Amino acid sequence: MAHPEQQYLDLLRKTLSGEEQVDSGTGVKTYSCFGAQIRFDMQAGFPLLTTKKVYWNGVVHELYWFLSGQSNVKYLVDNNVHIWDDYPYKIYKEKVERGEETDMTKDEFIAKIKDDATFAREHGELPHIYGEHWRRWIARDGRAVDQLGWVIDELRKDPDAHNTLVTSWNPEYMYAMAKPGEGARFPICHNMYQVNIKHGRVCLQLYQRSADMFLGVPFNIASYALLTAIIAKILGREAGEFVHTFGDFHMYENHRNQIEEQLAREPKAFPTVKFNHDFKSLEEFKPEYIELVGYDPHPPIKAELTVAGGYNKKLHGTAA
Repeated sequence: MAHPEQQYLDLLRKTLSGEEQVDSGTGVKTYSCFGAQIRFDMQAGFPLLTTKKVYWNGVVHELYWFLSGQSNVKYLVDNNVHIWDDYPYKIYKEKVERGEETDMTKDEFIAKIKDDATFAREHGELPHIYGEHWRRWIARDGRAVDQLGWVIDELRKDPDAHNTLVTSWNPEYMYAMAKPGEGARFPICHNMYQVNIKHGRVCLQLYQRSADMFLGVPFNIASYALLTAIIAKILGREAGEFVHTFGDFHMYENHRNQIEEQLAREPKAFPTVKFNHDFKSLEEFKPEYIELVGYDPHPPIKAELTVAGGYNKKLHGTAA
């Protein structure tokens, strides 16, 4: 039987011969395919990829950032997670260009986010991001709708429910559909997931409209598999399947050598995830309750993060 990681590797290999495309905002070249699905039985191990080491600390703290409804990067910076640094810095640099702020390097900016709470409140915020949509979607009457909290309550009451979805795609704040000054500044890529109970186990399917197969997807697989496990724990059940459905999946041109290196490696046994503390709600959960056991991956493969997609001034007008 093929190793479950092989599903991912097959899609990664497919992108090497994908259609050549160019990001309209940055000019970055990608090789792209459309439409695919992979499935992981979480009873057979936790799908933390092994053909390169995945940044587990980042997975855990980013997911907690989402689950707690946060939208300011200070929590991540304080926990030495820097995968979101580029986005608030990009907004800050636009303010510098308009003469509204003093110029500084990205390292100086992130240090100030960490050390200056007032500065962080003003410049660390990323509006209309995942945690905000999951836990405090703003309704027409001003109410904050807790989508994920409702999903968990609904499944407690009705394990056979088919309506338990969480969406992060709000057209009111997306691209040229948004009012001037209200557009989301981050490309909402993993835009919807559905939770379902099958054979008594909690299953989750993610739809990801746009997927960076080399850097992003290994992280996304781990994050949403962990979300599946957390929801299962809250509901007093076991985790079943994590299903990952892709729209556009692609590789960046400057990742080709790294992808070929990863494809030359053989997958190893998946680890397991345990919880060392009981919790029965999202509010009770803490990152330190997670224990990763038996993770023995191949070494990491470094590659440059490409900040592409999302708001494009040429196409979508002025965001700020």
